[in-house]
Amino acid sequence: MAAPISPDSPILIVPYMWIGDFVRGHSVVKLLRQRWPRRPIDMLTTSLCAPLLDYMPGVRKGIEWNLPRNRLPLGQYLALASRLREERYGTTLVMPRTWKSALAPFLAGIPERVGFAGEARFILLNDVRWGEYQLERMIDRCGALALPKNAAAPAEWPLPELIVPKSEVAAWRERNGLSTDGRPAVALCPGAVGRGKRWPTERFADLARHLTSQGVAVWVLGGPNETPLAKQITQSGGPLARDLTGNDLRNAILALAAVDAAVSNDSGLMHVAAAIGTKTIGLFGPTSPRLWAPLNPLAATIEADHPSPCPICGQTECRDVRHRSTEDIPLERVIAALDRTIAARSEVAAQ
Repeated sequence: MAAPISPDSPILIVPYMWIGDFVRGHSVVKLLRQRWPRRPIDMLTTSLCAPLLDYMPGVRKGIEWNLPRNRLPLGQYLALASRLREERYGTTLVMPRTWKSALAPFLAGIPERVGFAGEARFILLNDVRWGEYQLERMIDRCGALALPKNAAAPAEWPLPELIVPKSEVAAWRERNGLSTDGRPAVALCPGAVGRGKRWPTERFADLARHLTSQGVAVWVLGGPNETPLAKQITQSGGPLARDLTGNDLRNAILALAAVDAAVSNDSGLMHVAAAIGTKTIGLFGPTSPRLWAPLNPLAATIEADHPSPCPICGQTECRDVRHRSTEDIPLERVIAALDRTIAARSEVAAQ
């Protein structure tokens, strides 16, 4: 480093831009706030993830910049570097291990650039960390970059937190014509990226039918890709079921802050719900909740059973979690967990 870094200089986090990993980044924010209370903390963000920053305490602001994944438009990287240079960052933590993710901080001349070794980016970083693949969980990898070099990880990482004002939730409900008659509401999040992670839409539809028959409102959340799924689910749920999918993540954030419970595949919205504090039923197929579940506690974690014989490897006693599918989670297990969750929440509210 050419000069000492000011104790008041801002810090830039370059996080993973998947929604769940972006939420995990708030644990890193909390670590940095503990280590450097006086230094402002910003996060690079895409327009998709930007709404999350409005509810993350400890983040000063987001630097919104949408860079393409599969090409290198040098002009856009130079423009981003110029934007970063204006902020006079003293430190940046580069979470992704691609060389492109470290390029703009390097071009901006940020004095301290921290990240794991990867993709021959030793020139772009000047605080290179090793041992990324010895850390199983994403939070362990991201959190390590917020600690001094070679420091031991804490016994527990700080929990991500999304604080959504009740006034915003009330205004959102009014705009969307959503009843405030005291009726319980459950969010269903049927989307997921990856083979075997998506619980069958037909079972979400059956769950919606069960809930609405009990007088529970059902809100289906997700992006535009989930809109066809939402139509099928809401048709089964009837008048008490609403399709709230769309382009704006803020809509899902406010919905998850309003509901009594949520049922979600292993997806970004599960992390959003958990960070808000919503009672969440997490459905896991080919991913291990030990590695990929939110740090925040879930109301219930339901893992798919291993079919015998395994349809992928043919073994009668396969234990490879990657060979599981959420298709093997029966509807009855989800209904039982959700009924318990709603009943427990109702008891607390009545006290």
